[in-house]
Amino acid sequence: MLKIALYGVVVLVLAGVGGFFALGMMSQGQSAPGLVEGRLAPCPSSPNCVSSEEGTEAEKTVDPLPASAWEKLPQIVTSMGGKVTTQEDSYIAAEFKSATFGFVDDLEFRKADNDVQVRSASRVGYSDAGVNAKRVAALRAALKE
Repeated sequence: MLKIALYGVVVLVLAGVGGFFALGMMSQGQSAPGLVEGRLAPCPSSPNCVSSEEGTEAEKTVDPLPASAWEKLPQIVTSMGGKVTTQEDSYIAAEFKSATFGFVDDLEFRKADNDVQVRSASRVGYSDAGVNAKRVAALRAALKE
């Protein structure tokens, strides 16, 4: 009986790992949402996103970056382990991939009149354990160095 229970646990663990692996692969096949009507895409209802765009829910809101940050962003993103995938006059998109299952998070910037709007979000899943908010905080700290 113990042997059957152990097999059951192993099967469940393998199914869970396989599911996470599949989600990671799925996220790699997508791209950043980009601009929607000239603004960064709104955060989804899940808690795995933060944004500085006006209208973002309070618990997902971060402050915009200073306008002076724009030119430094690609280099800082790269130094943080990200990969810049799009760089235009007023929009930058970057990807960060987790080491374990290869989950991809998007970090996007929109150059506004007086500041830089920022959005960091997971492509798949529900929770991010605060990773996206920490990424924006680390970016903000790197800009001060």
